[in-house]
Formats: sequence, structure tokens, C-alpha cells
Amino acid sequence: MNQHHARTAVFSAGSWGTAMGKVMADAGTSVIMHARRGEIADAINTQHRNPGYFPDIELPHTVRATTDPAAALDGADFLVLSIPAQSLRASLTAWAPHIGPDTVIVSLMKGIETGSGLRASQIITEVTGLPAERVAVLSGPNLAREIIAGQPAAAAIACPDEAAAHRVQRACLTSYFRPYTSADAVGCELGGAVKNVIALAVGIASGMGMGHNSQAMLITRGLAETSRLATAMGTHPATLAGLAGLGDLVATCSSPLSRNRTFGTNIGKGLTMAEATAATCQTTEGVKSIEAILALASNHDVEMPITKVVSDLLHEKVTLDQAAAALMQRPPKLEH
Repeated sequence: MNQHHARTAVFSAGSWGTAMGKVMADAGTSVIMHARRGEIADAINTQHRNPGYFPDIELPHTVRATTDPAAALDGADFLVLSIPAQSLRASLTAWAPHIGPDTVIVSLMKGIETGSGLRASQIITEVTGLPAERVAVLSGPNLAREIIAGQPAAAAIACPDEAAAHRVQRACLTSYFRPYTSADAVGCELGGAVKNVIALAVGIASGMGMGHNSQAMLITRGLAETSRLATAMGTHPATLAGLAGLGDLVATCSSPLSRNRTFGTNIGKGLTMAEATAATCQTTEGVKSIEAILALASNHDVEMPITKVVSDLLHEKVTLDQAAAALMQRPPKLEH
């Protein structure tokens, strides 16, 4: 396929969806964004801006928008999905009839569905009936605000079908965005989901006034518990040391642009769940997915102490001081 004639539908026009739409347009792909609100679609079409998220950034003129899912999906070579993980099933059920027989679906989502414990790629195959070979996962240290500004970044694109992964790779390769291919979609999705919870923990520590040593300890031990779960679920160990594991974890835990870290910081400063939620305008996937992640850990007999403490704190089973003590007072043992 000549990539300059490739067509991408991006659902929907949130911050990461908009940034990825710009990347793919810059890579020479024709992009149509699906926006839920008419005024956002109109602004993208007439002003080449998304006033809801990036009013200061001009989008390429090859990015267009519509509120009509069928129109967005008509003739799409790629469907890029960037919506809250907990609403994926219902939304995709409505969109599925419009997905073409050869469309490759690219998931940008980093969450685990509550109740089912399913990753986004599993929900996609279940709802659409498509084979796993038609579903790719894009994950890495990808803060939308930096990428839409054209700052250098990289990501892993994982798909069981190597040819499909390479097609997606070509569709988003630019001077500032470098995608690498992988066959380990499970590892990429788990890395992306669990790092949001670890970022909550790092934010909580930061909000309580703990310094870089404490935060580095949480990132490192957080990677260890993520790797334990991923290994138990059959992933490749190297995935968690790569962009979708360590890379994404470091970016999300370190950056004030990260909504999960910011949410944790507010909790660490003493805000209630309701207050922290009100202070965070966008979806905080770590909060939404934490119980599903703990259920997966339990099913696979894996200990995830940091995740457990964060869950207990968010459900007000422990105080901030008790949570801090629990994180620090794990029994000393061999590191590996």
C-alpha cells in the first residue's frame, strides 16, 4: 500500500487521539477524526485546531473531523482507538458495523476493563469478531502535549501479525516520532495499564513531600511487580524493559503532564477522592483499572504490594501515613 494514500480514522478527538492524528498526518497519511461534539469537529475543519485540548497547536490541513462514525470509518485502512478503557465495549459495539473488512485497528488505550479483566485488544476482538492479527497496540513514553509540539518520542507497536505491525509503523513514522515493532501485545498492554497505578503511587509520595530517592524506589519496585504479573501472563521479559514498559513508566511517573501522577499528588497532599477527581479534567486510567489489575494478580497468584496499598488508600481503608508506612515496611529480602 502506498502510505500517502492510506486513510486513518481516529476515535476520538481527545488529547492523545489528536496528537496521534497529527503524527499520522505528518507521516503522510490522510486522517479523519471522530469528535463527539460538533463544535470540536467544526473547529478542526475550519480553524485546524482542537480547542478542547490544544487550542495553541495548528493541525495539518490533511486532518479533518466529523461527528458521524460511519463517515469517519468509510474506506479507513487504520482505525486508531483512543477512548477511556471502561467505555470501549459500549462505544465499539456501536461503531463495529462500520468497520471495513481490511481495516487494521490500532489501540492507544492503557487500561484493564473492570469486571472482565480484559485488555483493550481482547475487547476489540471480542466485540468486532476480528482476528488478533488485525489488532495492533501502540504504547510507550508518549505524553500527548510533548508529541503534538513535535518533541522527539518513540513507541512500540505490537501485533501478532508482523506485516500489520510494519504497516502501522510506516503510517506513523516521522522525523520526531519513531515507532518500533513488537510481537508482544500482552506485555505492551500490561506495561501501559500498570504504570498508571505506579504513577499514582509516585504522585502520592511526591504529594506527601517524599524526594527523588523514594520516588525512584517506587518506580523500580513498581516495574518489578509489573514484570511479575506480565511474566505470569506469558509475556516476553524484554518487553517490560523496553519502551512500553520502563519507558512509559518513567515518563508517566516523572512528568507533571501525567494525569495519573497529578491525581496521586493531589491525594498525597490530602485531597479526598472527590476533590482529586474534580481537579483532574481527563480520565485517570490508573484509578479506573486498579481493581481489575489486582484481580488479574490474584488470579495469577502474583503479589503486587504497591498496587494493593494504592487501592486501599483510594478506598480509604488506610490513611496516608499508614499507606506510606506500608510501602516502606515491606519485609527485607533478596532483590530479585
